[in-house]
Amino acid sequence: MHPFIIYCRFRRVREKEEIFMSQDILTAISDAVGTEVFGIWFLIGAALVFFMQAGFAMVEAGFTRAKNAGNIIMKNLMDFCIGTCVFILIGFGLLLGEDALGGFIGIPTLGIFTNYANFDWSNFVFNLVFCATTATIVSGAMAERTKFLSYCIYSAVISAVVYPIEAHWIWGGGWLAALGFHDFAGSCAIHMVGGLSAFIGAAIEGARIGKFTRDENGKVTKVHAFPGHNIVIGALGCFILWFGWYGFNGAAASTGAQLASIFMATTIAPAVATVVCMIFTWVKYGKPDVSMCLNASLAGLVAITAPCDVVDATGSIIIGVVAGLLVVFGVWFCDNVVHIDDPVGAVAVHCCNGIWGTIAVGLFATTNAPECTINGLFYGGGFHQLGLQLLGVITVLAWTAVTMTIVFKVIDKTVGLRVSEEEEIVGLDIKEHGLASAYAGFSLMDITEGSMSVNENTELGVDDYDCATEAQKAASVKVSGPVDLDAGMHKVVIIAKLSRYEKLKNALNSLGVTGMTVTQVMGCGIQKGAGEKYRGVEMDVTVLPKVKVEVIVGNIPVEKVIETAKKTLYTGHVGDGKIFVYNVQKVVKVRTGEEDLEALKDVE
Repeated sequence: MHPFIIYCRFRRVREKEEIFMSQDILTAISDAVGTEVFGIWFLIGAALVFFMQAGFAMVEAGFTRAKNAGNIIMKNLMDFCIGTCVFILIGFGLLLGEDALGGFIGIPTLGIFTNYANFDWSNFVFNLVFCATTATIVSGAMAERTKFLSYCIYSAVISAVVYPIEAHWIWGGGWLAALGFHDFAGSCAIHMVGGLSAFIGAAIEGARIGKFTRDENGKVTKVHAFPGHNIVIGALGCFILWFGWYGFNGAAASTGAQLASIFMATTIAPAVATVVCMIFTWVKYGKPDVSMCLNASLAGLVAITAPCDVVDATGSIIIGVVAGLLVVFGVWFCDNVVHIDDPVGAVAVHCCNGIWGTIAVGLFATTNAPECTINGLFYGGGFHQLGLQLLGVITVLAWTAVTMTIVFKVIDKTVGLRVSEEEEIVGLDIKEHGLASAYAGFSLMDITEGSMSVNENTELGVDDYDCATEAQKAASVKVSGPVDLDAGMHKVVIIAKLSRYEKLKNALNSLGVTGMTVTQVMGCGIQKGAGEKYRGVEMDVTVLPKVKVEVIVGNIPVEKVIETAKKTLYTGHVGDGKIFVYNVQKVVKVRTGEEDLEALKDVE
């Protein structure tokens, strides 16, 4: 063969070898870069999930009353901080440690202390922020009446034991994972567990004072709404959560296509859920409900969390439609059927839709989704995956129900789960944290100002009104001005503690008083207020919140009104209140023109 031909063939072989070598190098580089990029994205996703703590704090604070806002913020701060401490010691090992007991738990390890150089830092941080989310969910449903100490205890138990063990079943190589159960980002492992824990805790400690009206047999006759004090903050929290959810769902994505598909599903489902909820509440209640629609956005996010990596657009839409209806049903069910007081809708959002999202995997999973290898019932996969999803839901529900019932019962029987009646009425900010107001700078009057000179005052010293001397009774409640108590109409003005308002209202109503004017006021006297501290410095709080109740009586003897008020308000301590009685010359009912006693009648 001609030497030139031999040379050309040799060159072609060398060129092919070089091309192959170049492709191998490029593939290796691509794989390395891809691994590094998604490793960094994994941690960015964890940071987004951490930011969701701010979202939960804003939603809970906005959906509850202002007197508990500081308590809400403190709980959301501490569930992450306490959770971090216990997760280091035991939680991480139970979740991602070596399998034990047939995949039931991981073996606890202190590798973070003994082998830090080889420790799995990324997985620790990622699973820690997920763990904190589970504990945070419980806070909202039990808001406004739970002891802070009790909250710290059960939050620690959830982060140390309850969540890590069931999460090991699903994500740590446990028995559910081995069977093929699928929960990509936590509809079951996080939201259902947190929502059910919230349901159990709220049921054990009972409803907030005034939430339900009951008859003499204890049957609920009316459900009362407690509007959140700041819907704007609640909405901000919702948007923060939605933003963080892209990391919540997408952090574990392994390819760009899968990440993009997850982002799409995480956008479609909550948007559809919110629109469906808006239409439904508009039709049912006559106007679109703002707070319910905010809940619906979160419900759609919870529902799409488990199937976000395995569904297409059609599946995402259907999941969103059901979530938007399910959240309304869940709130109604808690209020009107089981009478569970859930201030923020955590049970409806997280428990109900956590269950729905987990089951939805078995219905709508499709191999059309990037990296998906399973098909659900509606995509030709039969009942196999659906059966696995139902098995996971039932077993995790059972685990959570048993463990959290024990936890809440033990806490309730030891340190107590619920604050006192007075603490709840006055607010947890001042009673649990010495925080006069979370919005002190926006108050009508700054309660840190207005001190008066100290003068002589009387310490009554007895708790029972009937045991007090006449002098003590006279000192505790003053009647201002000379009035004729035997005839005519009288205006009775009662200044009392906020904590006594409900009892006073019911007592006056039982006496026959059918109308009153109520004003929340600030007041002070010669007595020093409770010396609370802010940043370690004692505040001279002498201007305190009070309630002013005004009633006009004619046919009811004014003495009975005074005596009823005295007995209701009396504790024997400074600040019980005062009663002022005035003669009323004339009363006119504007609508009918009736005057005096006729004008006072509320019965038409």
